[in-house]
Amino acid sequence: MTDVLRREVDRWGGLGALYGVLRADPWSAVRWDNGIPPERSAEAYAAVQDHVNAFGDGIPVLFVEEAPHGLMALGGTTLPVNLALGAGMDADLTEELAAAVAAEARARGTHVALVSGLDVLRDPRWGRAEECFSEDPALAALLVAATVRGMQGTASAGDPIDGTHVAVVAKHLAGQGAGIGGRNGSGAPIGRRELGEIHLRPAHAAARVGVAGFMAAYNDVDGVPCSANEELLTGTIREQWGWDGLVMADGTAIDRLRDSSPDPAFAAALALNAGVDLSLWDEAFTHIEPAIERGLVDVAVLDRAVDRVLALKRRLGLFGAPTPDQPAADAGAADVPGAPAAGAPTADAPAGRDLIELVDRAARQSVVLVDDGGLLPLRPGQTLAVVGPNADDLDAQLGDYTPPRPAPDPGASTVRSALTARFGADRVRYAEGSRLRGPLADPGALDAVRAANAGADVCVVVLGGTSRRTYDDEFADNGAVDGPALDTTNGEGVDLSSVALPQAQLDVVRAARAGGTPVVAVVLDGRPRALTELRSLADALLVVPFPGPSGGEAVAAALCDGTASGRLPATFPAADGVMPVAHDERMETARGYVDTDVLQRLPLGTALLPGISARLTGAAPSVAASALTAGGTAHLTVEVTNAGAEPRSVPVPLYARRHEPGVRPRRRQLLAVRRVTVAPGATTEVAFGLGLDALGSWASGAPVAEPVTLSVWCTPESDPPAHALPVRVTDQNGATPWER
Repeated sequence: MTDVLRREVDRWGGLGALYGVLRADPWSAVRWDNGIPPERSAEAYAAVQDHVNAFGDGIPVLFVEEAPHGLMALGGTTLPVNLALGAGMDADLTEELAAAVAAEARARGTHVALVSGLDVLRDPRWGRAEECFSEDPALAALLVAATVRGMQGTASAGDPIDGTHVAVVAKHLAGQGAGIGGRNGSGAPIGRRELGEIHLRPAHAAARVGVAGFMAAYNDVDGVPCSANEELLTGTIREQWGWDGLVMADGTAIDRLRDSSPDPAFAAALALNAGVDLSLWDEAFTHIEPAIERGLVDVAVLDRAVDRVLALKRRLGLFGAPTPDQPAADAGAADVPGAPAAGAPTADAPAGRDLIELVDRAARQSVVLVDDGGLLPLRPGQTLAVVGPNADDLDAQLGDYTPPRPAPDPGASTVRSALTARFGADRVRYAEGSRLRGPLADPGALDAVRAANAGADVCVVVLGGTSRRTYDDEFADNGAVDGPALDTTNGEGVDLSSVALPQAQLDVVRAARAGGTPVVAVVLDGRPRALTELRSLADALLVVPFPGPSGGEAVAAALCDGTASGRLPATFPAADGVMPVAHDERMETARGYVDTDVLQRLPLGTALLPGISARLTGAAPSVAASALTAGGTAHLTVEVTNAGAEPRSVPVPLYARRHEPGVRPRRRQLLAVRRVTVAPGATTEVAFGLGLDALGSWASGAPVAEPVTLSVWCTPESDPPAHALPVRVTDQNGATPWER
């Protein structure tokens, strides 16, 4: 309770929504010594509701919090970042994680979670790459739908959201991953087909499972800002898709419309007319009244927005009695509709233990083995040198927008601590070697690497990036770093012109190699990197998108137990400056670069899975376009064989090239992916039913059945191999245009 809050309630006669009561991170300057601990969350929320009831209109406040990868509050469980879940390619686990996070958030009183997942990673220079599930829209759509189902506990729009779940505002809509030069919030100069096929598909998936809201992004699409884009916010998602939830503008996005409007009232009218219903702390949106008086917007448009906000509050059970599964309110909140429970799950409670177990499993699934060099698994009794800037840095594993960890933090592990626990302190030698972007001031840092490596059997070099923010950084109004972020390489506002590994890090690898010790490189990062030079220096390579607090043990398990089972969720370029790089870029008639072998890239889906093989079986299927529209499917089967001695859980992808007359094809697309467990020495059949989403055209932003031929395969090639199967979507005559 602050004077600012009291003034706002007095100013407006109420409060529609309140953001970030529990938010804790460097930007908010909230730490364990000055923030709201889990056990007092209910008290804090209830105090606000009581004040609004007493001095405002009595309509319940909508409490909104950030949940980019777990609730961003003191005591909130930190998950692996979205890109790590993309590497795991496990929709079921993603849904379980989302449900557990929602239960944790709602138990503390949160109503709405702002959740990343709509952005598609089209440029690795973008600092927010870690918030994306993938560069591929099909994988992003699969996982964002799982996230919404898990967090909301709903299957379609309008379904009530009970007291163990939260409403999701999915962000960001749309095209933010296509910003010019990978710069955050820059324009997306893309055509309607690119927007529909790539950037709207995840949003369509979210809308179909009843997502409560979308957040309009900062960027423009072909010059029209998303928060003022009526074609997008009304024409596409509401009129074309039939979705009618709430649209929230990103923080200060409406204020940023001032570069395309003469005054704040005009900016407010632009957003409201376009379909924005709720603002996130914009001053311009408080000028709606003069906008109405000047005839810039109709009262009916305002009523429409108000109705959508109230509809969400009803969907959450905030009017009248709580929904049946609503947690019981504590004494301080007994008269507050939809009040939270007094406490929240802890790591010692069954729900808390279950969530930690899920987080650990997700971290293990995020580890991608690229090369093993015959060095893995590591053997008991070996002496290890564990070196590099990310070898013993917990913060480097956590990702952006992470609440401060409790101290001590018994569930956390770094690569160094996890390997020390396995091998013993006398067999693990450590040296940092360098910072992430520059060398240490100590000129003997590389000598320390050489000394740690002397006599070691294997050197594990842990490199990459970090989204670490400090309480001393300077921040912009929206929370992004606005000043020098010492050694920070990732996160919102930390876009890079170069995705090559800095020479300071490569110098550590060179120092490790100097003594002739075999080198295993581990790249902990939140964006694709150019790894060609590193691969020439290291004998084995693992890539791990920021895996969360238990990431050290996840890496150690991959090194020692052979548990790596992820696949690259995005393409890692052959060299710096090779853009665009996504595996599904359109085929070109150009010859490529004369100074770079672009085939040294690591495409989406790359993984070394020892003992695992897969092949398509059966005849080439056909399905009529009319049947596809009516819910029909084409059926394919992949046989997955595990020649190893242990059960293996692995993602099984299907790739395709679409042959559509008059449209230049994408090199390959991900049609579908399923994670399956295969018993040792066994073969498992994985059945795929390819429906409208997989086989239809997404040019309009929604799937449409059209006669077409696709070449389909399940192996790592970037071009259709000889064993690819044709899948036909036929016209009323049983033919496809490709056959004429």
